[in-house]
Amino acid sequence: MRRFLILAVLFLAAAPLARVSAAEVRVFAAASLTDALREAAAAYERQTGDRVVFNFAASSTLARQIESGAPADLFLSADEEKMDALARRGLIVPRTRSSVLSNTLVIVVPKDGGKDIRTPRGLLQVATLALAEPSRVPAGIYARQYLVAQGLWDLMASKVIPTENVRAALAAVESGNADAAIVYRTDALISRQVRVACEIARAEGPRISYPFALLRDAEQPAAARRLLAYLRSKAALAIFARYGFLTR
Repeated sequence: MRRFLILAVLFLAAAPLARVSAAEVRVFAAASLTDALREAAAAYERQTGDRVVFNFAASSTLARQIESGAPADLFLSADEEKMDALARRGLIVPRTRSSVLSNTLVIVVPKDGGKDIRTPRGLLQVATLALAEPSRVPAGIYARQYLVAQGLWDLMASKVIPTENVRAALAAVESGNADAAIVYRTDALISRQVRVACEIARAEGPRISYPFALLRDAEQPAAARRLLAYLRSKAALAIFARYGFLTR
């Protein structure tokens, strides 16, 4: 009986410590990372007991939220420019910044009845083209850069339907509200309602980079650093690669 009581006391004493050691890490992440990150986070949570809470949106939206004081531990951006903006304001920990992921662009159309677009100039036959907001959202900025380089932007600008983020551009084609969209290859891979009409070769498209960094005002800096290290690990990169991301 005495031995049982000792064991019970030890268990009760240890239980609070286990709860205290677990942390909640708040991650602001680009919408295009959603599916891969959810899988990676689930594996990480099983290993560590920490909890990962995501805020997925356009990188431009997330950067504005962080600048306005929204509580976050990590920022995972879809372009270097948004991370640069936070760095200039001293809102990230510079030594933690790195980019291990890239992507490519594709032109998608509805799976059934979509236009036959085999080259970028094939876009001229569509009436509407969905893009993530091309003035501020990374996927839209990349798409605009590509169209400008191809001499197509001036011809297509009036046909553009700007959307909140790249997933919304994909949804516009899925719902029939746009004839085509330029999205990341990784987004096209998750949809059963669109098909890739034209792939833009990495060498011909803009340089796409996903920088990750710890935020200066992180409330869980130690736990956030552990998660950041995991997201750069071989195990996590294998998950990203399975979702179509290019790993460096």
